[in-house]
Amino acid sequence: MNSLLIGELAPDQPSFEPSKNAQAGWLQHDFGHLSVFSKSKWNHVVHKFVIGHLKGAPASWWNHLHFQHHAKPNCFRKDPDVNMHPLFFALGKTLSVELGMKKKKFMPYNYQHKYFFIIGPPALVPLYFQWYIFYFAVQRKQWVDLAWMLSFYIRFFFTYLPLLGVKGLLGLFLLVRFIESNWFVWVTQMNHIPMHIDYDNNVDWFSTQLQATCNVQQSLFNDWFSGHLNFQIEHHLFPTMPRHNYWKVAPLVKSMCAKHGIEYQCKPLFTAFADIVYSLKDSGELWLDAYLHK
Repeated sequence: MNSLLIGELAPDQPSFEPSKNAQAGWLQHDFGHLSVFSKSKWNHVVHKFVIGHLKGAPASWWNHLHFQHHAKPNCFRKDPDVNMHPLFFALGKTLSVELGMKKKKFMPYNYQHKYFFIIGPPALVPLYFQWYIFYFAVQRKQWVDLAWMLSFYIRFFFTYLPLLGVKGLLGLFLLVRFIESNWFVWVTQMNHIPMHIDYDNNVDWFSTQLQATCNVQQSLFNDWFSGHLNFQIEHHLFPTMPRHNYWKVAPLVKSMCAKHGIEYQCKPLFTAFADIVYSLKDSGELWLDAYLHK
């Protein structure tokens, strides 16, 4: 057991880095939601360490975006996670038709289900988040977060430079960010992009969460791979609940949905992935039809 742990942590085995980085992402999510320690202060402190020192990102940036997402998921102009509409993608049936009727075309949206594979999962972290997190920290004068971020890069530099050299170091860094980006985008978007996306119509809070969120079936792999965000519905309803309790409350949520006639969606993992692409294809076609004929 000790040799296994040493092998996983040894600096001469960079192949473990992408997996550890991805799991650190789910771990910081737990601390960011104050779901680990009983005292908020300790959650905040460890959150800064995990996202800053282990991930190289500012906690204040994550809080600023993620809390808005939880308050109004999939509500255009209120949920930052759907701000990719309309600059890069046409999202949601209503918004896509509206965009087409206004004769607006920032991208060829009817092909968005294809170019998603180029500018979506592979590019989000390496090409956008990588520079924007520094801009955010400096622009908002989050100096403590910036110090934690720099500690990540210093540690990464001194750990791998002697082993890999400059080119190898840069290659490993880009590889880690590339794998992390694909992992992050597929997992986080499978629960939301195929769901209802629209303006905020002041629907009750419970219904707002359910119409914008779906689950992915439980399994040991799915739990690990998604950081238990396969229980996205329960997470949105109980954001401070420790992740290992989601499966316990899920039957109660299902019964409440059944009682009030609210749809509770749960899919296989690869169906959820495919639905991202299908939903982009559908909304792109709706945009094109409105753009050409309405």
